Amino acid sequence: MPLADTSDPDLGLLYAVNGLAKSSPGWLDSLVSWIGEYGILLGLAALCLTGWLQARRRPDAPVAVAGLLWAPLAVTVAELANLPIAAIVNRPRPFVDHTGLDVLVAGKEGTHSFVSDHSTMSMGIAVALFLVNRRLGWIAGGLALLQGFCRMFMGVHYPTDVIGGFALATAVVLLLAPIAMAVLVPLCHAVARTAAAPLIVAGGRRTGAPKGGGRRRRAVPGQVRAEDPPREPDLAA
Repeated sequence: MPLADTSDPDLGLLYAVNGLAKSSPGWLDSLVSWIGEYGILLGLAALCLTGWLQARRRPDAPVAVAGLLWAPLAVTVAELANLPIAAIVNRPRPFVDHTGLDVLVAGKEGTHSFVSDHSTMSMGIAVALFLVNRRLGWIAGGLALLQGFCRMFMGVHYPTDVIGGFALATAVVLLLAPIAMAVLVPLCHAVARTAAAPLIVAGGRRTGAPKGGGRRRRAVPGQVRAEDPPREPDLAA
């Protein structure tokens, strides 16, 4: 287990960040623990919901919504990819091999440390959001960095666990995005032509030809004109 013997910078940074928990009041430790376990993930979910509401109002709504759909799918793929990585590396939690750490969350003893699942999920959402909405992506990126700090503050991950999670999530989102969008964009366009259009386009506007077939010219009395061509059926109806 080469990663079990952490280098001094890795372990030193962990002790430095986790040392803040020892000198902090109990309420702050509890708050950081809740934020690191649940709060940031809930905040990222709220950002995704905001991004979806905004994407539905864009001119390229089906493409934007497809990008939003890629965020949770990318996280799922990254978490599945982490399963064999964690089993091969088999790195125990830092408090198993090193004493003096203040562990703020219980029940992590028998789980793998590398890579950090929370860091992977947070950065996956952040990178995917950035591809669709840069403002929300920057906010999500800040939350992802805070997530990594919280995991070290709680004493359950090495810094390299966090960095590994960030790298895995970024690679999955960026490398697989072209394939994912090639499937999701046509899917969203298809949904936008159904009764479920409000999920893709705000106000339920369905993509396709506008009703009415355009403006008709007024007939001039006594003028002979060719017969109007038959109107095509409205496929969006």
